[in-house]
Amino acid sequence: MTDRSILKSSDANSRKQEAEWKEKAIKELEEWYARQDEKLQKTKASNRAAEEAFVNDAEDIFPGTEWERVAQLCDFNPKSSKQAKDVSRMRSVLISLKQVPLVR
Repeated sequence: MTDRSILKSSDANSRKQEAEWKEKAIKELEEWYARQDEKLQKTKASNRAAEEAFVNDAEDIFPGTEWERVAQLCDFNPKSSKQAKDVSRMRSVLISLKQVPLVR
């Protein structure tokens, strides 16, 4: 074989491999979009359910239950917090307000 024929076969192989990679990338991208869409639909459904429950609970407002309702909306588990900010002080204030009855 000559150098020219070796280069042609090498070039053909690299084009073939590039085409295979592109097909694989397109397929993986389509799968990723499908998974993202599925996650989005699940999130939408859970948000709608949570909103409906919140609206139903909002109708049952009684004097003196304000801090209990606020506490239901807050996540008091410091390990599950995904925020970068330290909210421990606010968490302790809300917990203390929940425990102290309203003064009238």
